[in-house]
Amino acid sequence: MTELTLAAMRVDYGAGGFDVDQLAPTWHEQLARWLAEAGAAGVPEPNAMVLATADPDGRPSSRTVLCKGLDERGVVFYTNFTSAKSRDLRQSHEASATFPWYGLHRQVHVRGLVQQASYAEADAYWATRPRGSQLGAWASAQSAVVADRGVLDDALAAVERRFADTEAIPRPPHWGGWRIVPDEVEFWQGRTNRMHDRLRFVGDRDTRTWKVVRLAP
Repeated sequence: MTELTLAAMRVDYGAGGFDVDQLAPTWHEQLARWLAEAGAAGVPEPNAMVLATADPDGRPSSRTVLCKGLDERGVVFYTNFTSAKSRDLRQSHEASATFPWYGLHRQVHVRGLVQQASYAEADAYWATRPRGSQLGAWASAQSAVVADRGVLDDALAAVERRFADTEAIPRPPHWGGWRIVPDEVEFWQGRTNRMHDRLRFVGDRDTRTWKVVRLAP
């Protein structure tokens, strides 16, 4: 793909406007509303979000994870606690995430402190996971360097043998949830001529009160 081709790529976002009077009373209710609308519109995995973290040297990393919890406390995803993202979160205690719904010309940006979800929450979600996903969580030393694919296949086979006679596979002690407790949640709606609508809930970390501001595109 040439630079010229990339320069010529553009889509005019002609969706209707989005203003303060259209917002739900709270950020989490508005996010739940847009998640539901994305699902109804056929967006694949509408709960997918791009999680950004930084290591102790300030080097950023981003990857896609699935939001598996949403309420007034924040958004929750689950992972291996030995993963690179978990190491970053333990060091910085902050993260951001973006829900990108390209087909709807919408994005939601969440940023704030992180905290580990409770073990009770992790156990409850773990019980809903397919057996194959549970086995994979036991088998993978997430983010560790491995020699080849065979190492992963052998690890999975060993775990399958280990739990062959176990109906309810327990949650690994190294696996659980992280919650982003936001102090900023921005709802972004594409508009024509790149004059997009950006409405941001801004929270006070001490009082947990919120205000809404409009940002220039």
